[in-house]
Amino acid sequence: MSHILIIDDEKPIRASLREILEYEGHTIEEAEDGADGVILAQKRQFDVVFCDIKMPRMDGIDVLDMFEKKNITSPVIMISGHGTVDTAVQALKKGAFDFIQKPLDLNRILLTLKHATEKQELVKETKLLRKKVHGSKSHPIIGNSDAIKEILEMVSTVAATDARVLITGGNGTGKELVARQLHDGSNRSNGAFIEVNCAAIPSELIESELFGHEKGSFTSAIKQRKGKFEQANGGTLFLDEVGDMGSDAQAKVLRALQENRITRVGGEKDIQVDVRVVAATNKDLRHEISEGRFREDLYHRLAVIPIHIPSLNNRREDIPLLVEHFLKLLAEDSGMPIPKVEKAAMTLICKADWTGNVRELRNVVERLLILTPSGSSISPEIVSKYAHLTSL
Repeated sequence: MSHILIIDDEKPIRASLREILEYEGHTIEEAEDGADGVILAQKRQFDVVFCDIKMPRMDGIDVLDMFEKKNITSPVIMISGHGTVDTAVQALKKGAFDFIQKPLDLNRILLTLKHATEKQELVKETKLLRKKVHGSKSHPIIGNSDAIKEILEMVSTVAATDARVLITGGNGTGKELVARQLHDGSNRSNGAFIEVNCAAIPSELIESELFGHEKGSFTSAIKQRKGKFEQANGGTLFLDEVGDMGSDAQAKVLRALQENRITRVGGEKDIQVDVRVVAATNKDLRHEISEGRFREDLYHRLAVIPIHIPSLNNRREDIPLLVEHFLKLLAEDSGMPIPKVEKAAMTLICKADWTGNVRELRNVVERLLILTPSGSSISPEIVSKYAHLTSL
């Protein structure tokens, strides 16, 4: 049965709805006006909300606005004794699930409630599937080095805030992994984690990718399209390789961070967005600023919390843990037995020059897993033959 919130300033309406819904087995809570309803909806998750349009202090339309701002996702069924077509359309545009006029009809209430709860179940299932897919791609940060312990402590401290984070480090060090850990540990974890690789998108398309575009704004814009900022609304936007972003896009991103508003390419309307931005780069942005390739004001907006991930060569004590982790992970994925790594073989791996960092290590571990004969351990000979490592 559903947990339902009724927001209405008329006590008889609340009592009537409560009686109907409790008879059907639902759990009911009440609020006398919109402001109290928003407070309740922030404290606990409701499966459905019934909300009156005309109320003192805060009316139903304002409640819908506050729900969007506070990222409250419960479906809202609007009720009103003064309903007009314009009011109904306005409510639906603001995100209401449906609109019911007073006097309330029992069958209409129960049918609308059924549809709303079915939709909510679909939303929950979709979130669960997303988490499963995300879980298959996301792994914990592995390591016991002082550098990794410091990063983990910083992530734990910062994740629950909305502070922007700039992650720096070489290619393959795990910048995206840190970004995902920040998202997973935040109050936005139920929202989307949207990634944009700024280096992989042509400069003439980056603005459309980030901010979306209106139909007809350029030759191939055959329909309206939401950009990554809108897709990440209520969640986290990860700007990977932000140091490769062009100057025009930098200016628009700066404005979006300052005002929490964006404008689609070819559009005139400002769109409010609630997005936490986490950025990453393998470049020295201070040097890029001195060369005139990166805006200093944007740098300061992004680097509220800087996190630097050192290269694997500078934290060799983490290599054995990473090797064991990747062997277990890859063996489970492929249905292969997990081979032991001989001590001398692990020494060779730890002494190698890991210019590609953790990404390169993972690829080498996968190669060794595939090429090690079944039932055998990973020996120094196998490492020397197949790993193609460069020793220091």
